[in-house]
Amino acid sequence: MSDDNKPVLKVGVAGLGTVGGGVIKILRDNAALLTQRSGRAMAVTAVSARNRRVDRGFSFDGLTWHDDPVDLAADPNVDVVVELIGGSDGPALLLAQAALKEGKPFVTANKALIARHGEALSALAVEQDAPLRFEAAVAGGIPIIKALSEGLSANTIDRVYAILNGTCNYILSVMEETGAPFEDILADAQKLGYAEADPTFDVDGIDTAHKLAILSSVAFGASLNMDAMFTEGIRHITPHDITFAGELGYKIKLMGVSTLIDDGVMQRVHPCLVSLETAIAHVNGVNNVVVAEGDPIGQTVYQGPGAGEGPTASAVVADLCDVARGATSPILPPPADVPSTYLGMDGHEARYYVRLTVADEPGVMAAITAALRDEDLSIESLIQRSHAAGEPASVLLVTHETNEMKIRRSMERIGGLDVMAAAPVFIRIENL
Repeated sequence: MSDDNKPVLKVGVAGLGTVGGGVIKILRDNAALLTQRSGRAMAVTAVSARNRRVDRGFSFDGLTWHDDPVDLAADPNVDVVVELIGGSDGPALLLAQAALKEGKPFVTANKALIARHGEALSALAVEQDAPLRFEAAVAGGIPIIKALSEGLSANTIDRVYAILNGTCNYILSVMEETGAPFEDILADAQKLGYAEADPTFDVDGIDTAHKLAILSSVAFGASLNMDAMFTEGIRHITPHDITFAGELGYKIKLMGVSTLIDDGVMQRVHPCLVSLETAIAHVNGVNNVVVAEGDPIGQTVYQGPGAGEGPTASAVVADLCDVARGATSPILPPPADVPSTYLGMDGHEARYYVRLTVADEPGVMAAITAALRDEDLSIESLIQRSHAAGEPASVLLVTHETNEMKIRRSMERIGGLDVMAAAPVFIRIENL
């Protein structure tokens, strides 16, 4: 129930793209419901964007327009600042710093900003007693930040793993459905608006890495450290790999995995083979999923749409509701005694899927097995695929559990053999 004595919470929005427009629409269309749920009316009073002449499908009548988004921080008619500009530095960072220095709550969907500057901004928020909220920065419409920081606050979390990038999950899903190559599906995803014109952050795993760094900090109290992250994307995945993985009982997913271990936190982003018997293997399209494992609760799973106007704007408005209720406690905890030093992948233990493209000639298997034997690497299963006469053959291997250093050295040896028709491909098999 609303408190009629509370003044309207005046919201300034920087960035009027898809999500910014969605936030304004939700605040207008669901005004009565939001007032009832948060106990206080909310209204947008000021906005900022690069071009005020663009038709965004809603009226700006009665709103103050600021050409410089940083001016929102000093606007006396703005109580809380929402940043939807994007980017880890530049106007987004300047606006965050200015708003918090003014003691104004700051809400953002900007994962790069939080991953790179979250600790400094959190310290400033605590100093100024101003809320810093970023639910929309990770997994879109899934309230995973609140789940980890509030719902699971009684638990020691020791592992978080997730599909955090809808673009990559969409591409891999369509590759599986159609057999089309990565480049073709990426182009279609760009036309549909699922991928940016420059898809680097998505397909090379950087977007997932930003989000995983935030989850590691919230889940473990670890220092935010983007440099403490092994990151590999999906450009090298082919329809053949997806087909072969299916025959072996797996799907390929781009995963972010963060594990609390004795030496600190191991953070890694890379494609994985995940068993068809796991729920995460069946999360397709642009959907995200986050799994948290802890004590005493065990395993909890959170699934939903990870991007787009509706899910992301919904998460932003949920943060505004928290501000309206008077929430001040920091969501990003001060770093605990948990270093997130990059521990490297050399000691990572796993089974591996290996695809080798080899010449059709005698002695091939002997040369491959000798290279594996030299690294003390044993084979769990081996399949040689049929092929047209004179064409290169595909040899598929699944190794017994080994470490990353051995698999890399063996692939270097095999890659240097004269019988190889293409570079070896290996993908980690994730035990979930």
